[in-house]
Amino acid sequence: MSTLVDSNVLLDVLEEDAEWMDWSAAMLAQAAERGTLVINPIVYAEVCFGYATVEALESALPSGYYRREALPWDAAFLASRAFIAYRSRGGARRSPLPDFYIGAHAAIAGHTLLTRDPKRYRSYFPKLRIIAP
Repeated sequence: MSTLVDSNVLLDVLEEDAEWMDWSAAMLAQAAERGTLVINPIVYAEVCFGYATVEALESALPSGYYRREALPWDAAFLASRAFIAYRSRGGARRSPLPDFYIGAHAAIAGHTLLTRDPKRYRSYFPKLRIIAP
């Protein structure tokens, strides 16, 4: 079983978030016991804001622990369809497209998604397996 890890879970642990660190660390450990932890370029980019060098980021997200996956081309189309549905339902103009891409990647690749912000994923990817509070 593989689990795509959302950036909010990683940031909870890396930044030692007072409210969410324990939950996120426990869920990461459980997911790692069940299978492979996966990140993609969007998650990587969202986490890198807290690091001055790529070496520091690589130390925080070691490739031996997190498998890097490219974004599937099919996920681009699915993400755009979900974003269009979101906008047609009155979604805000802020830029949620990266979240749709993360959800689409998990859906297309057959990954479980570990996130603590499941609402949008559940609404637009109803068949996606999600681990969330």
